[in-house]
Amino acid sequence: MENTNRETAIKMTGVKKRYRLGQIGGGTLQADLQSWWARIRGKEDPNTKIGEETRLVGQTFMALNGIDLEIYKGEAVGIIGTNGAGKSTMLKLLSRVTAPTEGEIDIYGRIASMLEVGTGFSPEMTGRENVYMNGAILGMTKAEIDAKMEDIIEFSEVRDFIDTPVKRYSSGMYVKLAFSVAAHLDSEIMIMDEVLAVGDVNFQQKCLQKMKKVATEDGKTVLYVSHNMSTIRQLCSRCIVLDQGKCIFEGDVEEAIAIYTNRNAVEIKKEYDVSMTPRQFETTQKCHIDKIKINKGELDSNENLSFELHTNSTCDITNALLRFVLFNQSGNVIGMSYSELYSLKKGSNTHEFIFRTDKLAPGEYYVDLIQCEYDGSIQIRHDILNKVFAFEIIENEIQYNMKWNKYGWGPINFDKLTVR
Repeated sequence: MENTNRETAIKMTGVKKRYRLGQIGGGTLQADLQSWWARIRGKEDPNTKIGEETRLVGQTFMALNGIDLEIYKGEAVGIIGTNGAGKSTMLKLLSRVTAPTEGEIDIYGRIASMLEVGTGFSPEMTGRENVYMNGAILGMTKAEIDAKMEDIIEFSEVRDFIDTPVKRYSSGMYVKLAFSVAAHLDSEIMIMDEVLAVGDVNFQQKCLQKMKKVATEDGKTVLYVSHNMSTIRQLCSRCIVLDQGKCIFEGDVEEAIAIYTNRNAVEIKKEYDVSMTPRQFETTQKCHIDKIKINKGELDSNENLSFELHTNSTCDITNALLRFVLFNQSGNVIGMSYSELYSLKKGSNTHEFIFRTDKLAPGEYYVDLIQCEYDGSIQIRHDILNKVFAFEIIENEIQYNMKWNKYGWGPINFDKLTVR
């Protein structure tokens, strides 16, 4: 492996983290007694949430189940996975917030981490005092912290409030100061857990550029958890995919993102029976989408997508409206289209819809459908289906013998420029 001569920053060997379930934490004495009595009788816990997937081993939950991983100095490594995959647990172990149940973790260097907004800050202390406290925790002297204080304040954009108790900060101000502290103090490893989602767009880009700089120029190691695949692509040189507490992939960023997105992908097929698909949003259900048929799952860029919608309506609807929302393979919304107004009669209905695909770049796309009624002033939502079907635009050469680079050029292939 080409990394064998590089210095190790973090090494995890056979790491497991197990939590005992049902001992405390029901929220009330009654709930705890109910859970205890159910365990005694070998029954299902009545306080367990329906549909909540867990990795149960007896009365324990395996948050991490055998992680073997080596991360090198100067790397920016992304960690991705669905909610509950074990990402935050891994970062808590590396930050020494908690200890592994089994296995070993070797860390070579000091760690500055942001696991959630406000972590490591004392709310009663001012921003400046919290900077000194965080520096002292990392083993820095007051003189060393003083030398970096101006850079920290400048980067954080909270100069006017630096001597205000942080309990009065907004979540965005917390993030700005906390990130600035983590990025500028003398640590060899930075750990970031989705915290940039709170900051504004400009500050997010500023933070990403800073993290990239500290990894490539300053030789620090960066571990970054995010559900935003665009920021993973911008920052990371390697990526890890976690699923059900296990590492299922480590390596190239694009391969990792493809594995992550495909595990949650919608199968491309010509017919979808959605009559029993659970709905996640409250709607009137006056009109219920039962079946979708599409003309082709794989389309050339010059072919239109045609899909047939089979619905069942409880009454006549004269001003029906269909909203069509399009997402790319990374889960980012691309755009939306409306249908013309049309009529639905009480009972079964079938309508065909045409969507032009000539502006889409090659790749897979997912569709949300929202069945509405327009009363002249507002849209009344009768049914909503998320990622209900998928289709793919086949890669082919665009003009001048070029193939489309979707990561460099985006999902939309615009019309030609006019030359005058």
